[in-house]
Amino acid sequence: MVQASHELTIATRGRGLHEFTREVEAWVDRNKFKEGLLTIHLQHTSASLLIQENASPDARRDLEAFFKRLVPDGDPLFEHTLEGDDDMPAHIRTALTTVNLSLPVRQGRPALGTWQGIYLWEHRLHGHARHVVLHFIGE
Repeated sequence: MVQASHELTIATRGRGLHEFTREVEAWVDRNKFKEGLLTIHLQHTSASLLIQENASPDARRDLEAFFKRLVPDGDPLFEHTLEGDDDMPAHIRTALTTVNLSLPVRQGRPALGTWQGIYLWEHRLHGHARHVVLHFIGE
């Protein structure tokens, strides 16, 4: 049984989905992991993780449009606005999604479907350096 962890820093360019599938696959490959469980954890409360279609950018734009309607910036309902109108909406977007993903690793690769990619979804309007912890357990 093998256990290993690693931290990635992902620079975002502001609100939107930022794919980092290749970085995860490269770490799994470098360590020659064969079979097991990969956990991915984002250490932030105003961004989230998701597995999403990586073929059509329309799917990512539609997700953003839906969340813009669901949780608008500057809503007078919110009191937590210390860092701007996008502050509380970013936290709500994170609460509605997730900061953890679990992926099986099979035959030395994360078991993603044909059109699936691993994304960090930045919910703030401005870019940030986001920290993602990878943890593998298996062989």
